[in-house]
Amino acid sequence: MLGLKSLPLLAFLLVTVCAQKKNIRYMPFGDSITEIVCWRGLVWTNLQTDGYTNVSFVGSGTNQNPAGCPTRTYDKHNEGHSGFLAIDIANKKQLVGWLQANPADVITMHLGTNDIVQKSDKTADILTAFTTLVGVMRASNPVMKIIVAQIIPCTVGSYTSQINALNAAIPAWAAGLNTTESPIWVVDQNTGMSSTDLRDGVHPNTSGDQKMAAKWYPALINALKIIEASATTTLSKKEIGFIS
Repeated sequence: MLGLKSLPLLAFLLVTVCAQKKNIRYMPFGDSITEIVCWRGLVWTNLQTDGYTNVSFVGSGTNQNPAGCPTRTYDKHNEGHSGFLAIDIANKKQLVGWLQANPADVITMHLGTNDIVQKSDKTADILTAFTTLVGVMRASNPVMKIIVAQIIPCTVGSYTSQINALNAAIPAWAAGLNTTESPIWVVDQNTGMSSTDLRDGVHPNTSGDQKMAAKWYPALINALKIIEASATTTLSKKEIGFIS
């Protein structure tokens, strides 16, 4: 029950609380295609332009490499690890510690290239590792929003068929693990990416970074909107006591 004199104060409190956006923690997670790239800076710039200044990038990495990225002043935190395999990260439980140190609300994951190039790991084994990693994410945050890439091409060596096989299997794998509380969205980073978008046959160049940022961004915005809507719903359900 609210006193009549309290209504203006209540209105002020509601406006003040609603104006304070929830701080959202975003972890770019993967291998060198997450670490030594420019697309993270492009995503950050787009978020600032669109008013998502409440999004903090999280992760143990803070380096800027390559040096010639168009965006140099941005939140550089990420969990990209050059040369790392999805299977190794899962088996060694490395993501457990990374998320303990830097909790996240939403994750983008681009992994699998090194599994194929370094070890010729089978699609089924890579997806088993992905399943383990999703379990770690949800153990860290039961409502984690997860965005998984169908990985970009690699034009060094003969890996196209293996990459295509992994990418073809990812949507069904994601659908099998998808939940309302912790959805998994698949972003096709492969289609439209060619050798002219790679600086060394593996990592994106300027045009490749632009394409990757453009693919990540709509999925990330969708996740952010869901997180913000959930925070607003939670707030609206909280009881506000009597104000004299």
